[in-house]
Amino acid sequence: MTLSYKEYQNTAIEQLIKSISDLLPNSAKNKVCVFQSPTGSGKTIMVAKFIETLTKELPEEDFCFLWVSIGKGELHKQSKKSLDKIFDGFPKVNLLEQEFFGSRTFIEQNEVVVVNWEKIRSKERATGEWKNKVMRDGETVNFIDALEKTKEKRKIILIIDESHYASDAQRTTELRDIINADVTLEMSATPKIQPSAQDMAKGIARFVYVDPKDVIEAGMIKKELIINENLGELVDDEKTSQDIIIEAAYNKRLELKEAYKDAGANINPLCLIQLPNAEAGEAKREVIEQFLADKGITEKNGKLAIWLSEDKSDSLYEISDFNSNVEFLLFKQAIDTGWDCPRAHILIKLRDIQSYTFEVQTVGRILRMPQQKHYEDENLNTGYIFTNLQSITVEKEEFNPNIIKHLKALRKKEYKNLKLESYFKSRVDFGDITYSFGKILEKVFCDEFEITINPTLINAAENAEKIKAKGLTTEITAYKESLITDKNISGEDYDEMLGVLNDSDDRTAEARLADNDLQDTFSQLVKENLNGFAPKRSVPTVRGAIYQWFKKYLGINYHLENGVIHIQYLFLHNKNLATFSQLLNKATGEYRPIKKEEVKNKIEETWYEWDIKLDEFYNQHTDEKLDYKLSIYQPCYLNSTRSTPEKEFEKHIESKTDKIEWWFKNGESKKDFFGIKYVENGMPQTFYPDYIINLKSGKIFIGDTKAGGTAKEAGSRAEALQKYIKEQNKKGKNLIGGIIINEKTDCSGHWRVNQSDSYNYDKNDLTEWEYFENMI
Repeated sequence: MTLSYKEYQNTAIEQLIKSISDLLPNSAKNKVCVFQSPTGSGKTIMVAKFIETLTKELPEEDFCFLWVSIGKGELHKQSKKSLDKIFDGFPKVNLLEQEFFGSRTFIEQNEVVVVNWEKIRSKERATGEWKNKVMRDGETVNFIDALEKTKEKRKIILIIDESHYASDAQRTTELRDIINADVTLEMSATPKIQPSAQDMAKGIARFVYVDPKDVIEAGMIKKELIINENLGELVDDEKTSQDIIIEAAYNKRLELKEAYKDAGANINPLCLIQLPNAEAGEAKREVIEQFLADKGITEKNGKLAIWLSEDKSDSLYEISDFNSNVEFLLFKQAIDTGWDCPRAHILIKLRDIQSYTFEVQTVGRILRMPQQKHYEDENLNTGYIFTNLQSITVEKEEFNPNIIKHLKALRKKEYKNLKLESYFKSRVDFGDITYSFGKILEKVFCDEFEITINPTLINAAENAEKIKAKGLTTEITAYKESLITDKNISGEDYDEMLGVLNDSDDRTAEARLADNDLQDTFSQLVKENLNGFAPKRSVPTVRGAIYQWFKKYLGINYHLENGVIHIQYLFLHNKNLATFSQLLNKATGEYRPIKKEEVKNKIEETWYEWDIKLDEFYNQHTDEKLDYKLSIYQPCYLNSTRSTPEKEFEKHIESKTDKIEWWFKNGESKKDFFGIKYVENGMPQTFYPDYIINLKSGKIFIGDTKAGGTAKEAGSRAEALQKYIKEQNKKGKNLIGGIIINEKTDCSGHWRVNQSDSYNYDKNDLTEWEYFENMI
């Protein structure tokens, strides 16, 4: 199966390969690599690609894989299905329960055996015997014996999926000891095991981390989750709280369906309804099914699906399809781990007297983006939760602490629409080199060696001669490094050792660079020649362009065994290194204006009429509640990590009750917030001013707080703001504002505002800066 991978996925795959390759040779026990990656980031496909690549890049190593699925349900079968689809025949994947009942005595080389942890871990209380016959002694070989025989032949890499579940339980520890893997890979969004710096230094632990920001920016998961949006509009004495949240979710699903249609996406959004356990769940099920039936949604017509241990709908097999007829799914706990249905968009959690907490994994079921991209309509980039829990406890999400927003603030009733013209630009540039770079590299390399680009017939031998004519070599030899040998240091000189130890007359020996070190050396060379492009996203693309050139013009197929290594040998050869490095630097330099035009062409600009939303949602772990009476939102919640000048300016404007009607703290990067267009380095950008203040004089003040270095760099934004104010005032608005600073570094002085068309900041000369007090 051919898959395209996001840049963060390629990076993580490479780090996994290097980490496991580093750990395997170490003879120590209990070696572990922790792989932390957010829910919805594609952990399974990343680890699957890691397995596939490892078997190809280390053909001399003899190992196999034990993939253990932890948690409830049939996750192990889903894991096998996913792996089969990705591997497409190699490596071979088998379920433990189907293969190891006596007919198999060991795990074969490169084989992946998928295990349901829950099914094999249970023991009889009375006797302490294993319950599962695959683990028990008998007439045939059991799995424990098979593991022993496997370890006589090859190394075992243990992969624990969703490792945060029961990872520290006694039975889990016992099974770890029985398996006694050469390396364990723990994969989880919230791993319980955190390698120590000491273990990392000893080479017995590694940590691979995927930043949630990268996953969100890649469009893989939703930007945020909102709890109980617009419930107040449905409150009615005749309706119960349960009726209200179900109706709110029903209305939201219809709204989202229309939004997908407007976005040109044929997606039928799914609403999940989590029932409480035991008898309470059954009673609620009847009420819900009746409500949905009144809306024409039943299990019989395929619009409702049931996923309970004792009752499962036939329609479940196609529920993940984007245009599936299923609109609502009733469940209890069966889908809290590993379930994959990216069109799931809404979660209803009904009151459960035993739990007031939103489980991270359950909420994670509505995190994924169906088409792995964000849409212009922010409703489609947001997950919605509706609940009638009287007390809500939101567990802090370590990898993305503000993902669940459950604290609601309402806009003051005295607010009158501003109708400000606002600018929004979709983000299309991450400062990276993209696949269009391949053509630039091809031209630069071919021009240097006088090779014809895209000829009818490529003659690899002739091209090799042209390269040799430039003084380079095409002979594939191992890349070696010099090692100092027999270096003697006198004990009396020990304390005097400084600087470089090797002398010109030292004896040396040449040794082949390890494959993983070769990859690092090659990647480092690429990084050094990126001409300012972002390394994390760019290195994989540049490497791919290099591999493609060598394949096309020299016939070295990087898809085949050792193909990548051969290309790296040639690139790093001491006869070739200077030339190839220079050419790479030239190619990335020539790519810069190409990339700039590419980004310009992709930018989607929108001007629209903006007003402050009726309500806003916040998170208790990232936002603080403040007693600010003039804030347009009540209660007032503000991000706890905002800057000191912002905090001090807020205190100042709160004291101006005689001059200020209300103030609004602006956000960024969303259409919900107010934006102004400015141009920097020839590229359009969006400036989100910090504050919009409604003055009692009738004027609207738009300002942005700065301090020190940030004030120096504010020129293009400051001038754009002044231009915007003048243009809007010509259209009938009554706006003032500018960049705001405090004349003292500790914010103990007066606040000043710059209103100049031509911005200048000199901390020693603020004569052109107006006092904020005089403006309001």
